[in-house]
Amino acid sequence: MDTVELACEQRNIRPKGLINRVRRDGGVPGVMYGNGGSATAIAVPSQQLKERLHSSASHRLIRLTSGSADLNGKHVIVKALQKKPVGDYIVHVDLYEVDLNKPLRVSVALHFVGRAAGLVDGGILSPLEREIDVECLPLEIPAAINVDVTPLKIHDVLHVSAIKLEGNVKPIFDKDFPVVTVLPPTVSEAPAAAAAAEGEAAPAAAGAAKEAAPAKEAAKK
Repeated sequence: MDTVELACEQRNIRPKGLINRVRRDGGVPGVMYGNGGSATAIAVPSQQLKERLHSSASHRLIRLTSGSADLNGKHVIVKALQKKPVGDYIVHVDLYEVDLNKPLRVSVALHFVGRAAGLVDGGILSPLEREIDVECLPLEIPAAINVDVTPLKIHDVLHVSAIKLEGNVKPIFDKDFPVVTVLPPTVSEAPAAAAAAEGEAAPAAAGAAKEAAPAKEAAKK
């Protein structure tokens, strides 16, 4: 995985009002932790953070640039983001420091590629999972995992163990859970069949009524 750079500086946590100043100055307050170190209060540029996360993997590898020797050159992933309920305004970020020589576990998005064979027969491709957990070195984190659905017919199910991963990336799971299937057509033929049956029954009922009419007249005489 390619790395991107993000400016980062340490910030004071006292007095409490300083956190609002960070936001007013266009920054995002946050915390960096992990890799055996203690948590460090940080601030990163809001717009730069959005640009680094835009259209990228949720666990994209980031290299910090800072005037602080304790932060400069550190490699991190975004562990958590806090946003305002309305809009795309980031109010807090958690960065997790990683060791490039140690594998870690992350969630990676699934991209379903190809046209499933079952779609020709009216089937519907139904993803059951949108991401899976994998373990790999930080520099090997895939931006996404392509899953070929071409062979799937109606009722076929592809499980996590069947997903092909590149390099030393390994899927992490306790049970071999399904990730995608092809469902049968949802349009039922029952209403059409019932309508046809009613159409056939109507002439038969009319014919029976005509046959019964002379018998009733004879009974009256």
